[in-house]
Amino acid sequence: MKLHHLRNATLVIETEKHVILIDPMLGKRKTIAPFTLFRYKPKRNPLKALPKNSREILSKVTHCLITHLHPDHLDKAGEVFLRRNSIPVICNTKDESVLTKRGLTIVQTLDYWQPQDFLDGKITGIPALHGYGFVAKLMGNVMGFYIELENEKSVYISSDTIFTKDVEKVLTELKPDIATVACGTARLDFGQPLLMRMSDILKFTALAPGNVFANHLEALNHCPTTREELKLALGNSDLLSKTAVPNDGECVEY
Repeated sequence: MKLHHLRNATLVIETEKHVILIDPMLGKRKTIAPFTLFRYKPKRNPLKALPKNSREILSKVTHCLITHLHPDHLDKAGEVFLRRNSIPVICNTKDESVLTKRGLTIVQTLDYWQPQDFLDGKITGIPALHGYGFVAKLMGNVMGFYIELENEKSVYISSDTIFTKDVEKVLTELKPDIATVACGTARLDFGQPLLMRMSDILKFTALAPGNVFANHLEALNHCPTTREELKLALGNSDLLSKTAVPNDGECVEY
């Protein structure tokens, strides 16, 4: 299995039979308004262009999973890509009507903790809580995914979430071989962080039974945590050896 990190939370899971796109933010630099104006510099998003190898990787995509509807996980360019190529989309049941109105091809919808057949295996929708405190209510519904394909490693896409009992349940009971975690510590101009604080990233990584894949870094103006800061914290906790912190365009093979 290969995990191609494109940018932010956009990644591609490639197996011998399937190529699954997660959360396509495919637009050019500066096509999305700043997410914060005062806490951090009001730069337009995304901060980085897609890597040069993204077109080749995207040309192989067979299916797409969408965790939630924020523009840093599904932007206009991502929608155009999915429509033009008639890519089958799998999403939260709560998002089906919105995505259908946008012209996407919804082939499967998921409820939390209800396993379904998926390709040659299974998929389970996992609850995700997008922030600490009251700000999480403003972020809407978010879904992670636990994916089990035939003769492949199991993958947990935790999505935009803080550390919760549901996250802990996946790591300790379902025991994914690979667990992705959003590490940018995103914040708006008000309220607490929208993603795990560093202490919870380290807790997640320590509890993960297999490999950890860190993303959601250095692509948005409201995500201050850098790859180097993350690597330093992981190294100080003896967790770096089990964690991939890929650069944009990098492929991690498992």
